[in-house]
Amino acid sequence: MASAVTELEEIAAQIYEQLSTGKIPEMAVPTRSKNNIIFDEKAKVWKYGNSETTRTAKKLDGAYMLLRTTYLLDFIREMSTQSKSSTLRELYYISEAWDLGKFHAQDESNKLIEDLEIVTHFQREDFKIRPEEDGAKVLGDVTLTEINRKGQPMKINCRNDVGDTGYNIPYNVEENKITFDDFGKSTCIIAIETGGMFDRLVENGFDETHEAILVHIKGQPARSTRRFLQRMHQASGLPLLLFTDADPWSYRIYSSVAYGAIKTAHISHILATPSARYLGVTPSDIINYELPADELSDRDKSALKSILTDPRFKSKYWRNEIELQLEINKKSEQQALAKYGLDFVTNTYLPEKLKEMNIG
Repeated sequence: MASAVTELEEIAAQIYEQLSTGKIPEMAVPTRSKNNIIFDEKAKVWKYGNSETTRTAKKLDGAYMLLRTTYLLDFIREMSTQSKSSTLRELYYISEAWDLGKFHAQDESNKLIEDLEIVTHFQREDFKIRPEEDGAKVLGDVTLTEINRKGQPMKINCRNDVGDTGYNIPYNVEENKITFDDFGKSTCIIAIETGGMFDRLVENGFDETHEAILVHIKGQPARSTRRFLQRMHQASGLPLLLFTDADPWSYRIYSSVAYGAIKTAHISHILATPSARYLGVTPSDIINYELPADELSDRDKSALKSILTDPRFKSKYWRNEIELQLEINKKSEQQALAKYGLDFVTNTYLPEKLKEMNIG
């Protein structure tokens, strides 16, 4: 935390120096536009390009932003001295006391935090800023050590030391908070989109029968979830598999875990896991398993056509699947597998899919 605060203090010092020497203060940040975000084919993640934007007090908007920046820098420094943290929402409301520096919408404060991440190369968690949502859930034979709020290490097995809901991933999952100790006989990590399917696999004991580490990612996963998945995959060497619905929005969930997202392009290298593989449900599954399905909406079709031009989906596998989905005009959910009974997904579907992938 000290090094993160030091970086922020340097930003404040630069603004002060500019003012003390009679210069109009300014701050350069990478341009936050799609034109300045590129897909790095070698690293397989989104990254910012070299274009920069200068925030200057020559313009009223720029002056307000620099004022808010100084208030925010002081707020973060003060939190660090008090060993406190703040949610993004709390930060927005705290700015009400900043007079002309207050934010008019939370989107403004969120973007400023992201700017500080980009400029300092630290994460918002290093600034003790945390999201509103709670983390994802993990259930499986993985033992980790978490530093609790009193600064004491706690060794936790995510199968034996937790209830049916599993281990809850905290907002900070870096090495100073969590270390991975042992993965038992685990064969894979399965990141699951929906809570209903996560609960089904837990109730059916799939984590034990197939030695799988199950992670409920809660739809589009939070940053801490993606970071946790990356760290767990790197520490264990286990294959990371995404199990989602068969629709364009779920495919984008997979791509954000595997390749990162445009919004977090500045930290894709610590969030993305390019080796992650898609487990299902697929358009081919809709046909092969005769799954209950709904027709694609116009919005679904537009999203699928957009995916065909997305560099993250340029493989032959994905092109064939997307084109097939447009042809059959169908989408389906994970829970559609219940057509064949509550045990079908764990006794038949997943074992067959894992066998196809040579896992387990």
